[in-house]
Amino acid sequence: MSEKLFKSTAVVSSMTFLSRILGFIRDIVIARLFGAGLGTDVFFVAFKIPNFLRRLFAEGAFSQAFIPVLAEYREKGDGDLKALIASTSGTLAGILFIITAIGVIAAPVIIMIFAPGFIEQPEKLALAGDLLKITFPYLFFISLTALAGSILNSFGKFAVPAFTPVFLNIALISSAIWLSPYFEQPITALAWGVFIGGAVQLLFQIPFLMGINQLPRPKWSRHNSGVQKIFKLMIPAMFGVSVSQINLLLDTLLASFLVTGSISWLYYSDRLVEFPLGVFGIALATVILPSLSKKHAAESTIEFSNTIDWALRWVFIIATPAAIGLIYLAEPLLITLFQYGAFTAEHAYQASLSLMAYGLGLLPFIFIKVLAPGYYARQDTKTPVKIGIIAMVVNMGLNIILMLQFAHVGLALATALSAGLNGWLLFRGLRKEGVYQPQAGWAKFTLKLLLPNLGLMLMLFWLSPSSADWLASSGWERSRLLLGLIAAAAAVYFALLHLVGIRLRQLLKPMAS
Repeated sequence: MSEKLFKSTAVVSSMTFLSRILGFIRDIVIARLFGAGLGTDVFFVAFKIPNFLRRLFAEGAFSQAFIPVLAEYREKGDGDLKALIASTSGTLAGILFIITAIGVIAAPVIIMIFAPGFIEQPEKLALAGDLLKITFPYLFFISLTALAGSILNSFGKFAVPAFTPVFLNIALISSAIWLSPYFEQPITALAWGVFIGGAVQLLFQIPFLMGINQLPRPKWSRHNSGVQKIFKLMIPAMFGVSVSQINLLLDTLLASFLVTGSISWLYYSDRLVEFPLGVFGIALATVILPSLSKKHAAESTIEFSNTIDWALRWVFIIATPAAIGLIYLAEPLLITLFQYGAFTAEHAYQASLSLMAYGLGLLPFIFIKVLAPGYYARQDTKTPVKIGIIAMVVNMGLNIILMLQFAHVGLALATALSAGLNGWLLFRGLRKEGVYQPQAGWAKFTLKLLLPNLGLMLMLFWLSPSSADWLASSGWERSRLLLGLIAAAAAVYFALLHLVGIRLRQLLKPMAS
């Protein structure tokens, strides 16, 4: 079973890796053309609002509620599967259409709520409202794309949903380069790129749904028992699964009161954290949720626990060195990727400070992605909500305290610390309920991981040039040096893993019962 899960995770990771690489190219283009100023601050707010709601409706609450119910229908043969899909798609589309219409009409008011710091800056406020009217329909398109992706994932078709985000990046890159010269406010082209990208992603998945004979014929039917169950699970999950996104949104809200550029610095640093989080964390969570849902429906409690255990070991092996790399190479990464054109050395330095703070939270961010399915697969959406409320209250308090002292860096640090609390409480809850029982050997496994990570840190310390050397190098020199450091670090890390006796092949063997 673990080998099958690993292969599925590898497929999702590969597709996600391609999407994230294009995402970096997208951000490089935006940084080079627009820098980190008024225009980018406004666009990132206008994009973050529908993107945040997408996490609630799409990858977040909806997927976590829909997939377990879909797995239950398939496993136990309860009701008509196609009727469930048709009713769910029609009801979801109807609700999203209403929300989208309200969002477009009320765009200026929504900007005041999510970025109150813009109220005293009329130019920012007006432009942000105009951009949000264009970007808000993205919520409609991407949420239905998530529905299609959830169906495909439930049928073991992981590659297509994981590849789909590539089209958003292509749309944004194309819009930035070729559309921006035609607008009075060039940044408006990016808003249209978001709109186009959302529509294309939805259209792309339709042929693949037809291929598995599951293309829905949408039907408004909120009284369908399956739909009612999904929405009952979805309402609390909307909060519980999206706590980290709510915290990031709070960062943006508070950053709107800081100096111009703060929102952009947080955006670029968050994008770098999202790379390992997406390539590994979200990929792993995407694969294990259908697996855990099936095991719960089949009442396979031991295999359920072992699947979580398997996932957590992989988190430590992959995410720990990734966090070290993000923290130690924060400024070199930002200089190499973004410090060209309108994006200055000062922008790179300020963004690197928040990246180091976010990097401290990478492990907790991934733990949340892996542990939350342990609740949602059992159709328990209330417990993560309670935990999420605690984490968010703590984050709000830390935001205020740390922002006053460390400005935008304090906001990033507060998010990382609250994520740590969230992850710990999710873990403790699974243990307390007896859902997760760690397999033998965790203490030895943890001690063995210390040497490879220590070796990685020492290698980066010895070989990394100074900030001045990075800045003095050309773009190609920076890229070659950064890739060389990453390759050398990976070689040292995996060699030391082998030396201490951690055999990755052993983690691919079927999990013991």
